[in-house]
Amino acid sequence: MKALNSVATFFIVGLFLIACNSSQQKEGKVNEKENTTVEIEKNFTEEWLAIGDSISNHAQNTLLNNVATAMKEGGPEHAIDFCNTAAVPLTDSIAGMHNVNIQRITDKNRNPDNHLSTLMDSMVWEKIQTTLLEESEEPLHYVEQEEGGLYYYKAIKIGMPTCLACHGGKEDISETTLNVLAQRYPNDKAIAYELGDLRGLWKIKLK
Repeated sequence: MKALNSVATFFIVGLFLIACNSSQQKEGKVNEKENTTVEIEKNFTEEWLAIGDSISNHAQNTLLNNVATAMKEGGPEHAIDFCNTAAVPLTDSIAGMHNVNIQRITDKNRNPDNHLSTLMDSMVWEKIQTTLLEESEEPLHYVEQEEGGLYYYKAIKIGMPTCLACHGGKEDISETTLNVLAQRYPNDKAIAYELGDLRGLWKIKLK
């Protein structure tokens, strides 16, 4: 009888060990699958961040160079005329080169079309604004998915003193420049900035 009990005990313990081992193997496979998924998502995001960064740098450098040239040729007033007539077509041409859609958006827009138009726009704006205010080391660009699209966002800051000639306070902008702004952009909100302020965001719909 004792022998039978020993055999039964051994059999039950064996089944328990087999079940535990099987459970651990399944858990290990699940964890491995989850880790693989996280790694794929990380690589996917990093790849698109690099692509978006490259495109936004191309657009920003092109615009800055053209604005700088306009400033040299005719001062802030001439630069305003350039932005009013040529900035959007120039940005669209760069978008065509990269087969994407490029926008500049902000909470204080000069161009009526450059406002924060979606919930995602506002969420990213708040995230980047908070990062800057807290002087955090968090990145100032993101890739987000919205309505079936993939979007790249990147901060645009007031980076040079010359920017203040058109976007600064009353002490920075001349009366002549203010008059031109009023003519070209009657509902202009894009003033009263200081160096380092968040001016806007690049928003690029990726393909």
